[in-house]
Amino acid sequence: MTILVTGASGFLGGALVERLAADNASACVVAAVRRLAVTFSKRVKLIQVGDLLPTTNWSTVLEGVSTVVHCAARVQVMTDNSSDPLAEFRQVNVESTANLARQSAAAGVKRFVFLSSIKVNGEVTEAGQPFTADDVPAPEDAYGVSKHEAEQLLWQITAETGMEVVIIRPPLVYGPGVKANFQSMMRWLARGVPLPLAAVTENRRSLVALGNLVDLIVTCLNHPAAANQTFLVSDGEDLSTAELLKRLGASMGHPARLFYLPTGLLKLGVAVVRKPGIYQRLCGSLQLDIAKTRQLLGWNPPMSVDDGLRRAAEGFRS
Repeated sequence: MTILVTGASGFLGGALVERLAADNASACVVAAVRRLAVTFSKRVKLIQVGDLLPTTNWSTVLEGVSTVVHCAARVQVMTDNSSDPLAEFRQVNVESTANLARQSAAAGVKRFVFLSSIKVNGEVTEAGQPFTADDVPAPEDAYGVSKHEAEQLLWQITAETGMEVVIIRPPLVYGPGVKANFQSMMRWLARGVPLPLAAVTENRRSLVALGNLVDLIVTCLNHPAAANQTFLVSDGEDLSTAELLKRLGASMGHPARLFYLPTGLLKLGVAVVRKPGIYQRLCGSLQLDIAKTRQLLGWNPPMSVDDGLRRAAEGFRS
């Protein structure tokens, strides 16, 4: 089969293309990139498509393609200077996704795998009540709203065309080359920065190693039970913030320097600086139930948390 991967120059898309090129000797991999600034093996067909727009013409890219994995997106950033973030997210994540999906169906694509986000479910879970794939969506920010709207349009398109859709909602993804908050965490540990998080032991957060997410995507490419389903994905082991820092520090060879500060004082501190989201990310829980993924697909995370952290640490050092 011929597999098109969008966002192939990104953190996830690049890792997926490398895995597909290595694993599928009989498959053709088409890597769609914004600009020609990456290199892959000779088995990968690299195509520059420019910015992801609602008007992008995918006709030549989709020739002969049987499966699309749509990784390209406008990702969430800590500081968004756009005057209307939701409009920006909608243009790329909703309208451009629908445009690609409709052209894919018209071109005869059999399956469309969409990388969504756990933010479609919401931002926080209560103790012992993890999100499931069949929960009523409750996105709270512009990014989550845009991913939810894209999912809804994809279900409409599959109902109209018969093209199979698979939706995957990952939590925070970490691995070699990870950026944003996880990279900042590794920098703190590498510099030996004392962190006031020793008391944050009761929360639980689900993460997913890059290798585990890629493995699930590969499983969803042709598994018959994946058709027209939504799946959650994680490493299968949830960690408190303190435990994550300790195990990440051990993987990096830089033991975490944690000191005790009551979580109430920590919450007060972030309120003073008007950064309530920081407290939620550090002290809140966000757990995913991947039972449906395990049962329908017979899939289990092939990589342990410690293996994933070790690979992230190796990528950070290099």
